[in-house]
Amino acid sequence: MSQDIFDEREYERRLGRTKERLREEELDAIVVSDPANMNYLAGYDGWSFYVHQAVIVTPERDEPVWVGREMDANGARATTWLSEESIRSYSDDHVHSPYDLHPMDYVAGVLEELEVDGGRIGLEMDASYFTAKSYTRLQENLPEADFEDTTLLVNWVRVKKSEQELEYMRQAARISENAMRAGLDAIEEGVPEYEAAAAIYERLIRGTDEFGGDYPSIVPLMPSGDHTGTPHLTWTDRPFEDGDPVIIELSGCRHRYHSPLARTTFVGDPPTELQETADIVVEGIEAALDTAEPGVTCEAVEKAWRDKIAEYGLEKEDRIGYSMGLGYPPDWGEHTASIRPGDETVLEEDMTFHMIPGIWTDEIGMEISETFHVTSSGAETLADFPRKLFTA
Repeated sequence: MSQDIFDEREYERRLGRTKERLREEELDAIVVSDPANMNYLAGYDGWSFYVHQAVIVTPERDEPVWVGREMDANGARATTWLSEESIRSYSDDHVHSPYDLHPMDYVAGVLEELEVDGGRIGLEMDASYFTAKSYTRLQENLPEADFEDTTLLVNWVRVKKSEQELEYMRQAARISENAMRAGLDAIEEGVPEYEAAAAIYERLIRGTDEFGGDYPSIVPLMPSGDHTGTPHLTWTDRPFEDGDPVIIELSGCRHRYHSPLARTTFVGDPPTELQETADIVVEGIEAALDTAEPGVTCEAVEKAWRDKIAEYGLEKEDRIGYSMGLGYPPDWGEHTASIRPGDETVLEEDMTFHMIPGIWTDEIGMEISETFHVTSSGAETLADFPRKLFTA
């Protein structure tokens, strides 16, 4: 299946760049547990990240080694580009074990087979699915190993996208446009919030006439009414009321690649203050996008936004964007470059970012966002959707 999504040469290039980083860091192996990084290196795609799994890379071996639950091994055979000898699985009694077994006991055994058990081994210490118990079990099993925190090593390899990755992100943007339109059309006075969420989900999965969608890494976020100053709320049973602002943040997903999009609507006639804030946010976004090009730093892009909104007496302390693309729950972000003061990451061609410079106060919130691709000549926004305050 993975061969239909990317050809083997692309995986080999990804693996080659990762091996270069291992050599630079003088590492004998890395144990990759972030499911997005596992997918990036091996192609593995399954809803199995709730149990422990990993991809192991060494500088010498031609292929990564996938390690997972026995019942998921066929999923590895179906979705990865790996040969049979590179697929290893542990028995089910390692899962929630009553026998003091742990999947990392098996991973330790694989590392021994690869003859790196006494070497420098990188671990994704801050990855969502790598637990404290995983770390201590590896330490207990491999007392001669020197473990290093390499949480973002593969994430930084991922920041520049190939043309095929960009194509999937553009397709995700088409899905985002359809889902956003469905959500905006569903919102009106008296309609329960969950009905709008259902309309969005239907379009996220149905996709377009040409291709379907996948589940996104983050559910649609839909704070409304008095809660739009709290950006990460979802939906409730509450009917929309006249005078409600409503924020929608969502992303289409295509082969695990995302293109997030946020817009704000208002049920009824919006107050002048909200409309003015929306206009300022749009001006700020356009100033930041005009600044984004290869050779410019992330903090310079943020400064263009900050300087523009300062002309109107507004300020925002949070970051206004982050690198993103390939993702699994709970996040589509890459956790690397951020568009904010102090981030001196230099933009390079084929990086991708979600710019979401929302304005949130104790009373109200306003979000308008764009996903953009850094091209040789500037920023290409992936979605084609009106950049304004909507009304219902």
